[in-house]
Amino acid sequence: MWLGTRLWLLRNDSGRITTGVLLILFVASTIWVALTVAAPLMVPSDTLLDLTGTVGMRENDAQFESLSIVPRTLYIIGDLECHQIAERSYFLNGNQMPFCSRDLGLFLGIALGFGIATFFILQLNPMWLLIGLVPIGLDGGLQLVTEYESTNPMRLVTGMAGGAALALLLASFVLAFREDAKRTPSFEQERLKENMNTSSDADVEGRFDEDGQ
Repeated sequence: MWLGTRLWLLRNDSGRITTGVLLILFVASTIWVALTVAAPLMVPSDTLLDLTGTVGMRENDAQFESLSIVPRTLYIIGDLECHQIAERSYFLNGNQMPFCSRDLGLFLGIALGFGIATFFILQLNPMWLLIGLVPIGLDGGLQLVTEYESTNPMRLVTGMAGGAALALLLASFVLAFREDAKRTPSFEQERLKENMNTSSDADVEGRFDEDGQ
């Protein structure tokens, strides 16, 4: 069935951010990408050559013992969250990055998506965003169940598409919630309105009493 809508991307001509929540998410995701890229540069060259392991397992602690706190933390997180297969990862400064190429693409895409949603006004159908997850699903799924072997550039690109789609999807819900909140009277507004009505009723009763006298 045709989605029956277009994806519109409108510039935020006011120069303001769309919402503070998305700005925080954009800054946080950008810092995370920067730390991920910087981690292998903070390690002596040709120190971390093969971190291949299993998701959910800490298997490379011995290689991280001599690292300073920042790169060690990044690599430990990567050790737990990612398979860190060397052939499926990029290398910087002669060191394997703490996350595989697909995860790196996801991080980049998430930062990009939140950046777009922070500085541009979006009007879109969330179904389009779900379609953005198809490339990463196909690339990773075929690799898992067939003899197909993807490449790091393909993993990076499909990861970016998936990450951007996820970020924009979340941003659409954040913006929708904000619009609903604007249209819904707050508790304080309701209480103020109730107090005003009570005062008005009291004034009317007072005038009736004066007239009766």
